[in-house]
Amino acid sequence: MTFTELLRVAPGSQPDLGAIDADSTPGFDGDKAAAQDRVHELADVLAEFQERLWAEGRQSLLIVLQALDAGGKDGLIRNVVTAFNPQGTRVTGFGVPSEEELRHDYLWRIHAATPGRGRIGVFNRSHYEDVLVVRVNELVPASVWKQRYEQINAFEAHLAANDTRILKFYLHISREEQRQRLQARIDDPAKHWKWSSGDLETRARWDDYRAAYTDALARCSTAAVPWFVIPADRKWYRDLAVAEILAEVAADINPAWPAPDEDVSGIVVPA
Repeated sequence: MTFTELLRVAPGSQPDLGAIDADSTPGFDGDKAAAQDRVHELADVLAEFQERLWAEGRQSLLIVLQALDAGGKDGLIRNVVTAFNPQGTRVTGFGVPSEEELRHDYLWRIHAATPGRGRIGVFNRSHYEDVLVVRVNELVPASVWKQRYEQINAFEAHLAANDTRILKFYLHISREEQRQRLQARIDDPAKHWKWSSGDLETRARWDDYRAAYTDALARCSTAAVPWFVIPADRKWYRDLAVAEILAEVAADINPAWPAPDEDVSGIVVPA
C-alpha cells in the first residue's frame, strides 16, 4: 500500500487516535539514515513538480498542518517544504486573530491566504483552530462551533472545485513525546524563545484536545479533501511520510508544461 492509502482517514470513519502508535512507521521498515536519504531524493521530485505547477499556472496546492503543541509543524516545514522554491510558496501561520480579523467571519483570513494558480500555500495551523482551540476553551457557544464542520467542508469543496488540491496533515505525537519536547524548551537556552507557560495549560487539557481532533478528523475527512494522520514521535518518519504523500499527489496533479507562445523550432541563438 502507498503512504496515501495507509495514512488517510477514510471518509465517514471515526479514527481512534489512542490506538494509533505515534512511534510507529507504517509503510517503512528502514532506519533514520535511509529515510533521510529518501526525503532528499523526493526533494528533487517536489522541486520539479513545483516548476511545472508554476509554468502551467492553472492549479494550486494547499498544505494544512495541524498538531498539538510541540507536534513538529515547524520542523516539517524546515525539512520538507523547503524543497519548494520560496518564490512560488507562501507559509502562513495562524495565531490569535487580530482585531481586524475578528471583525470578519472566521474564514475571511483563511481565504485571503489560500494560494493562487501556480502557487503552493502552507498553513501552520489553520481554520481548524476554530473547531479546536475555540471549542476546548469555550470561546463561542457549542451551537456556533458545531456548525463549522459543514462550513469548513463546503469551503474546502469550493477550493477543490476551483483547482486547489488540499492536503491536510495531523502530526500525531504521544503525550510522553510532547513532555520531552516541552522539557527541552526549558532545558536548552537556545529553545527558551519557544517556551510559553500556556503550553502547560494546553497540555492539561490533553483529553479535550484529543476529542476535538478526533471529531475534526472524522467530520472533515472527505473524498476530495482527506485528512492524513502522521505518526510523528520519530521526526524522520514524519518527514518521510509527508514527503511521500506530497510526491504521490504531485504525480496525480501532474501539471503540464505549457505550449510556447511562438514557434521555437529552428530558432538558433546567435553566438
